[in-house]
Amino acid sequence: MASLDPPSTLKPAQVAVAMIESGIAKHRTRADLVFFKAVAAGVMLSFGGLLSEIVSGGAAGVNESNPGLVKFFGGAVFPVGLIMIVLQGQELLTSNMMIYPMACIKGAVPWWGLPYNWLIVTFGNLCGSLFFAAVLVKYTGIISTAPYNAYAVTFALHKAAEPQWHQIFLRGIACNWLVCVAVWQAAGARDTISKIVAIWVPIMIFVTCGYDHVVANMFSVPLGILFGAPLTAAEYIRKSLIAAYLGNIIGALLVALPALYFYAPDYRAGGLRDAEAGEVINQDRDDRRDSPSTAVYEVDKRLQ
Repeated sequence: MASLDPPSTLKPAQVAVAMIESGIAKHRTRADLVFFKAVAAGVMLSFGGLLSEIVSGGAAGVNESNPGLVKFFGGAVFPVGLIMIVLQGQELLTSNMMIYPMACIKGAVPWWGLPYNWLIVTFGNLCGSLFFAAVLVKYTGIISTAPYNAYAVTFALHKAAEPQWHQIFLRGIACNWLVCVAVWQAAGARDTISKIVAIWVPIMIFVTCGYDHVVANMFSVPLGILFGAPLTAAEYIRKSLIAAYLGNIIGALLVALPALYFYAPDYRAGGLRDAEAGEVINQDRDDRRDSPSTAVYEVDKRLQ
């Protein structure tokens, strides 16, 4: 008898196991591969950042009468960056802030791997973002005319100069809470369209509301500096990068820790006892093989 089709959305316990297994895979990946995947992720996220700035910066007339609508327009297009990152399997620091601690807490990977991974991915995301800002935006001249160049300066100052340190830190918490929810939801979706929608909603919210994403700011703030924003690299690092980085860590843990507590309390490195998460084992193998989320279901190989 033909087996039933697998559900279109994985259960939370299954996603939690998939996140832990993803952390194991990241730990086992060669450092050079992690770095270049991180560079690519920095570029992809910057594509979304550039599109958002073009849409927002080019709507000066609308902004005068309805600034909230302009923020929504910018937020509506920015998610394309994370969508491309997730669908290509690249390395983004802010999602690793959720995935890697989950694997460490459950003893699936050693704790020393966490700072090692975050350092490589941070540097890779930064390299990709700076390359995109300088070579593919500034030197191409695509936004070197008004009103786009002025908006790039204004946006950089709005992100790194005007807010106080604690404000950027708190905005970073809210930002990565939403980003990690987006990544979690995408991991639970089994088809491409569902993954896109699952990512789009939380990312649209964080950008529209003006929260701070450390990697997105690696593109937008240096871009503003390149266009003449009265801001030094040291001021950016002290005021924006560090505050957003720490806030993003807290935001990621606000997703990771409850997920382990709720959905994977009995997970052990090399074994899983949680009954609901254990349903992964009983999923029909033929359905898994034909599924676009094969990687999620393959976690049962370690559990036998």
